[in-house]
Amino acid sequence: MKVFKKRGEITRFQILAEIARGDPHLRQKDIADKLGITIQAVSENIKNLADDGLVETGRGHSRYKITKRGIEKVKKEALNLRKYADQVLDTMNTYKSVWPALAREDLQAGERVWLKMESGTLYAGKEKSPAHAEVLQDARKGEDVALSSLGGTIELEPGSVVIVKLPPINQGGSKKTDLEKVRDIYGRSEKDFDRVGIMGTVSRAVVDKVGIRPDFEFATPQAAVAASRRGLKVLVFAVGKMTRSISRKLDEEGIKYVIEDVSLL
Repeated sequence: MKVFKKRGEITRFQILAEIARGDPHLRQKDIADKLGITIQAVSENIKNLADDGLVETGRGHSRYKITKRGIEKVKKEALNLRKYADQVLDTMNTYKSVWPALAREDLQAGERVWLKMESGTLYAGKEKSPAHAEVLQDARKGEDVALSSLGGTIELEPGSVVIVKLPPINQGGSKKTDLEKVRDIYGRSEKDFDRVGIMGTVSRAVVDKVGIRPDFEFATPQAAVAASRRGLKVLVFAVGKMTRSISRKLDEEGIKYVIEDVSLL
């Protein structure tokens, strides 16, 4: 089915449909305001419609009048549009949203499983939880499994971020960083940090010196937000003013964070 295949056909149809209403006081401005287009666009389309014999202009009390041919055109395109909309609705009625998860055990198609988020990854298994879904295809333990008909609530502990503020290079960089304090921050809560991010060259130097392997170093504010939303606890090393950019992003997203300044006085 061809529905408004050519560019601009939908606009022509809408303008023609407005004229078909038979309002004797209809102005180009009225059409433009209603359709959200310019008056010039309305004028050009009306001229083309008139040239095609679909509209008459400037006769009697009415500025614009749809012709018999124009009426047939509107009816035909309206019916095509209705058929197309019906097809879309039929597709949507049978459409199933599909979600991926990792299988905790062997799962079979049609089986009801329970969902749990751990370390930012969604798992599906037979141990009951507040969230459930239906398995679409067989999956072995450890494989990705396709799920549909999700229901309930996935339990998720709120994530948080610890920002380690480092001195910029013009203030000494890694040489003026309290590395023992960095080790203390990381070491006392190492198990609590699911991800580590860095921002800036000084951050790279510091984590290399203390033996910390970062998980991400590009688009760090966005990555920290994404991880926190999944309930992860994130440690971010930021240099000087970069601390403001990530803290501002976290504030916008409503994510809890603390800042640890490790500059040597």
